[in-house]
Amino acid sequence: MESLDHLRDEILRLIRQATSLDALEQARIAILGRKGRVTELMKGLGALEGADRRERGQALNLLKGEAEEAIGHAARRLEDEALRARLAQERVDVSLPVRAEGDGRIHALSQTIDEIVAIFGEMGFSVAEGPDIEDDFHNFAALNIPPEHPARQEQDTFYLPEHRDGGRKVLRTHTSPVQVRTMQSIAPPIRIIVPGRTFRSDHDATHSPMFHQVEGLVIDEATHMGHLKGCLIEFCRAFFDIDDLPVRFRPSYFPFTEPSAEVDIGCSRDGGGLKIGAGGDWLEILGSGMVHPKVLANCGIDPARYQGFAFGMGIERIAMLKYGIPDLRAIYDNDLRWLRHYGFLPLDLPSMTGGLGR
Repeated sequence: MESLDHLRDEILRLIRQATSLDALEQARIAILGRKGRVTELMKGLGALEGADRRERGQALNLLKGEAEEAIGHAARRLEDEALRARLAQERVDVSLPVRAEGDGRIHALSQTIDEIVAIFGEMGFSVAEGPDIEDDFHNFAALNIPPEHPARQEQDTFYLPEHRDGGRKVLRTHTSPVQVRTMQSIAPPIRIIVPGRTFRSDHDATHSPMFHQVEGLVIDEATHMGHLKGCLIEFCRAFFDIDDLPVRFRPSYFPFTEPSAEVDIGCSRDGGGLKIGAGGDWLEILGSGMVHPKVLANCGIDPARYQGFAFGMGIERIAMLKYGIPDLRAIYDNDLRWLRHYGFLPLDLPSMTGGLGR
């Protein structure tokens, strides 16, 4: 039998010379494949006798094991080299500047609320808040709203399931309950505004089941209708940034104020468009009045000693008027294109001495 030392040296050299995984696979086939060098020699074992076949078989098995081990080492080495080459080729330079991203925008409603708070803040008002879910007393009864009032009807108001005692909670239909809670919890003088969510069963281009209101309340011993008018005239002119904006008060009726007044601002509808300011037309934007004595009494305040005024307006409505938003429903669509168009970059808030950005 010929020695296998020369074949072993040739096999190991062939494995070492493989410079890629593909070349190594070709070497493995040439050595251990169906027609490989070692495989062909093992096929010839049948022609040998007894001890010679046993000795030759042991030697070939040893050679096969050495070849498999050498191929395994070479494969791991070539895989590591390929990985290092790939990492070097696909390396990312993290020192490069990031791609420019678009600036975020403040939502038109958030901007409007900030403007309202800033303007009334300069008048000495503080912000009050309350729960979105209210009971009948705070939402209706304390505000002198009788049981037969349309606002209490199912088609207008969202009621929660009935309690065991027969009472029913309601999603507040206005932010006025916060005025009631404030009058119950602190003694006059009171000067607050109440921005927040409200809920009514209505949905179209100018109404939404959930919308925002801001209401104001002033209670002390000397406040009168003239203070109400001066406060709201200054607010309207500061908010719309028109120093000579016409403002008028029309007699009206609300259960919780007496006397009551709707507040209109001047506008022009020439050419089918709407322009806020001097013109031949008027546009109603909010309701107001002197707090009804029954409301004061319901909240534990002596109406013989104290009086005050209240007002309320829809935040979406005045935002749509100021910023030319045609459809209220789009405000809640979460459309980034809408937000880029109607949104705001951080700016100075308006003040009593000037409008936005002054």
